[in-house]
Amino acid sequence: MSSESVRAFLARKAPEIAIVELDMHSTTAAMAAGWGIRPAQVAKTLSVRAGERNLLLVTCGDSRLDNKKTKAVLGGKVRMLPPEEASALTGHPPGGVCPFGLATPLPVYFDIGLKAFDEVVPAAGSTHAALRIHPLRMAELVEAEWVDVCERPA
Repeated sequence: MSSESVRAFLARKAPEIAIVELDMHSTTAAMAAGWGIRPAQVAKTLSVRAGERNLLLVTCGDSRLDNKKTKAVLGGKVRMLPPEEASALTGHPPGGVCPFGLATPLPVYFDIGLKAFDEVVPAAGSTHAALRIHPLRMAELVEAEWVDVCERPA
């Protein structure tokens, strides 16, 4: 799967969006520096279990989940999936997880903090691939639901 499944997904749904192969690992700090964006503009995809449901949660790169909000909005205590389980469900390796080209259909939620930007940079199925996209377009492509689940700075 990985970046090839993301390429196939984008070819079908958004052929105008290009994946960029990176020389660096797609960590939040490296991507922000390499792409000339703020760390918050890195759209990080978390593979989690909320109650009995597996799902993806896309947040700003510098955000922290608010436990009370996530439990109330997603219907249960949220726990990160183990890396091997996340990889099996998404088809993407840790560090390359994104909501595109998934191996298993999963509900996808976007934190409203992403709406503050005209452009975000998610990974693209590999630790060395990413793309630029408007967060509203990204959510539309993966039929995500917008939620408020992160802590907001004072």
